[in-house]
Amino acid sequence: MSTAGKPRVAVTRRIYPSLIEELKSVYALDDNQGDRLLPPEELARRLAAADGALTFATDRIDEAVLAAAAKLKVVANVAVGFNNFDLAACTRHGVLATNTPEVLNESVADHALALLLAAARRLGESERWLRAGHWKRWEFDQFAGADLHGRTLGIIGFGRIGRAIARRAAGFSMRVIYADTARLPADVEAGAQWVGKEELLRQADHVVVMVPYLPSTHHLIGAAELALMKPTAVLVNLARGGVVDDAALVRALRDGRLAAAGLDVFENEPQLNPGFLELENVVMTPHIASSTQATREAMARLAMRNLADALAGRRPPCLLNPDAWDRRRQ
Repeated sequence: MSTAGKPRVAVTRRIYPSLIEELKSVYALDDNQGDRLLPPEELARRLAAADGALTFATDRIDEAVLAAAAKLKVVANVAVGFNNFDLAACTRHGVLATNTPEVLNESVADHALALLLAAARRLGESERWLRAGHWKRWEFDQFAGADLHGRTLGIIGFGRIGRAIARRAAGFSMRVIYADTARLPADVEAGAQWVGKEELLRQADHVVVMVPYLPSTHHLIGAAELALMKPTAVLVNLARGGVVDDAALVRALRDGRLAAAGLDVFENEPQLNPGFLELENVVMTPHIASSTQATREAMARLAMRNLADALAGRRPPCLLNPDAWDRRRQ
């Protein structure tokens, strides 16, 4: 099929083949459909030839990339997070930046409860023990874990996903408290109670962190914050690596100052703090909180809509840098 006259689009990571075929029908496609991450210099080279790009959280879009990409009009992240974008640089260069909010809320909230249950009830530890052939008889106190029902859940970051987690917690008859920059209207709180972060950490039997990664949230949960938590508590992080100080968390888990943790994100991922691998009281997943087939397709399709609208001169629905609209590249 001829690509003459079609906008050139770079797809930086593997997505479903059916979506690639749809994109190929509209664009001249430069798609990286292998398993490898594009090195920064190759990412810059591909984007220098592109009118638009479907990008992912692993792709750093910064001044160096943008300065060499004179044709680039839009970078459409297949993610709700966007800390991989230098938004100020995008705006200076007239490049529209977009993300995919909303469509992953429910799947991520499901995963939050899965990690909380797995960590609180010691599912990973007990399964490994069973698979290793250690189970010989039933014991009264075998792998005694922590309850969720009737306990207090603290949610740090009460946005769309935080509130979806709270709805699920209600099904476990949990009391929900939350910390955020400001109190929400009562109808949005839906029975949750706004408290300060330190008070939340002191009161909560279990804590879920669900804030964006920003300079202001780097190590939002560090050694001092972990010291405020109950030693019987479980900490769950689905936000971004760097929101929790992983080294401090390893120490707290190792020293018994925290019962367990459930983690889907890590500092410097995919590298892990090696201390986590030595601990039984941590459940880890490889950044898959939104990974259901339906949700990942919905994320990709929303990114594709953002891309299509921007390339057609329409304002994309999930524009992150509205100040770039009036200076956008034509």
